[in-house]
Amino acid sequence: MTKKISPALDNLEDFFPSDFTDEQKAKAQTLFLKNLAATAHHHYKGKIQTLPKAPVPAFNWFNVWYTPGVSKVSTTIRDDNDMSFELSNRGNLVAVVSDSTRVLGDGDVTSPGGLGVMEGKAFLMKYLGGVDAVPLCVNSKNDKGEPDPDKIIEFVKMAQHSFGAVNLEDISQPNCYKVLDTLREQCDIPVWHDDAQGTACVTLAGLINALKLVKKKISESKIVLFGAGASNTTIARLLIADGADPKNLILFDSKGSLHKDREDIKADKRFYRKLELCESTNPNKVMTMEEAMKDADALISLSKPGPNTIKPEWISLMAEQSIVFTCANPVPEIYPYEAKKAGAYIVATGRGDFPNQVNNSIGFPGILKGALMVRAKGITDEMAIAAAHALADYAEKRGINPENIVPTMDEATVFPEEAAAVAMQAIKDGVARRKISYQEALEIAKNDIEEARAATKMLSDQGFIESPPQSIIDEAFEKAVTDVRE
Repeated sequence: MTKKISPALDNLEDFFPSDFTDEQKAKAQTLFLKNLAATAHHHYKGKIQTLPKAPVPAFNWFNVWYTPGVSKVSTTIRDDNDMSFELSNRGNLVAVVSDSTRVLGDGDVTSPGGLGVMEGKAFLMKYLGGVDAVPLCVNSKNDKGEPDPDKIIEFVKMAQHSFGAVNLEDISQPNCYKVLDTLREQCDIPVWHDDAQGTACVTLAGLINALKLVKKKISESKIVLFGAGASNTTIARLLIADGADPKNLILFDSKGSLHKDREDIKADKRFYRKLELCESTNPNKVMTMEEAMKDADALISLSKPGPNTIKPEWISLMAEQSIVFTCANPVPEIYPYEAKKAGAYIVATGRGDFPNQVNNSIGFPGILKGALMVRAKGITDEMAIAAAHALADYAEKRGINPENIVPTMDEATVFPEEAAAVAMQAIKDGVARRKISYQEALEIAKNDIEEARAATKMLSDQGFIESPPQSIIDEAFEKAVTDVRE
C-alpha cells in the first residue's frame, strides 16, 4: 500500500482500490473499522481509566482524602443523604448497566462481552458531556440460563446510592421494558435506557430537520417504522408526543404489522409497550411492507443489520422527497448509496462514517449532564423531547442540508446547549432537586466538557496517551481489503 491512512482516519473512501464497487467499499469500510477496533482495544487495553481529581500537595493530604479526616464526610452524608452529591463525585457519576443480552447486532455476547460497548459509553460521556461513568456488566441469568429482569432491577436499586444517574444499555426485550419502567418508578435518581430513549431522542431530532428540508409537517406525515423493539416503540411514543398522528404510523415486528387484532401481543403481557401501539396506530390494519410504504413520507428502521434487510423496491414506493433512516448497527439495513439509488431524498444511518449519523451518541452525554446538573430524580419524556429540539435547533442555526441534518460528535458546543435545555425542562417538570438558570447550566456544562477534552489532549500531548500506531491501522485496512477480494 503506497498511501497511508492518517491516524485521524480521514477520507477512508479515497484509499479503497479503484476497481471496488460501492458495495465492496461499504463492506470493506465496515471490516476495516471492526479490525481496527479489535487491534486498538488490545493495544490500549481498553479505553477508560480512573484518575484523581484532587491534589496531594504533601503527605498529610492523604489523611484529608482518607482517614481520619474523611470520617466527617461520612457522618455529614449520614445526616443528609443529599450531601453525597456535594461531598463526593456522585453528582457527576453515571452507572452504565447492561446484562449484554442484546449488544449492537451481535445479540447475547455473555456478561463481560458487553464491556467494549459500556466502556465506549463511559468514554463518550466524559469526552462529550464532561460526565464520569463506570461500566457495570452483570449476569442476569437465572438457573435455567434465561435473562431475569428482576435481577437487574435489584442490582440497580442496591447500587443507586453511589451514582447520580443510571444508563441502561443492551438489555434484550421484553425485559428492557420492565427494567426501565420499574426502576424509573422505584429509584430516586434518573434511570435512562439509551437504546430506547436516547435513540428516540436523536431520531426525533433528525426527523424534525429532515421534514423541514422537504417542507412537510410531522402531524401530516405518513411514517413507517420497521422493527418494534425498544428503540422503535419508544421512537413511536416520542413522535406521537411531539405531534405525529398515530393514525399515520405503521410499525412492523418480525411477525408483521402492529394493529389492534394482534392476539399474540395481547397474550404476552410483557410486551405492553407494543400493545399500546397496536391500539393506537395503523387503524386500517395495513399488513404488508409494500402496502405500508406506498406514498410513505418517512421510513425509520431499527431492526436486523443489513445489508438487504430493507428492499430497494420498498423505498421506490415512497412519496417524493422521501426520508429513510436505516439505523441498525453495525451495518445499516440498506446502504445509503442503495437507498438513494432507489429514490430516497434524505438518508441517515447509525454510523459516523456515512452522512447523517442518527445515533444516540449525540444525545446521552448532554441529556445525562443536564439531569445531573439539577440533581434530577428522573428523566421525563418531555426532557428527551426538549433535547431533541435543542439538537435540531442547533443544527438548523449552523445550517442543514440533505447530507447534514443533525449535529455530529465533533461539534462540542452542541452538548452544553442540549444539557441546559434538559436541565430547564427537568425544573419545569418538577423532577429537579436543584434550580439553576439556563445560563448557569450552559456555563457549568461548557466548562466541564472543555476540561475533559483539555485533560485528554494534555495527556496525549505529553505522551501519557500514545498516538495510534500506524502499523495497526495499515494491518486492519489491508486485511479488510483482502477479505473483501476473497
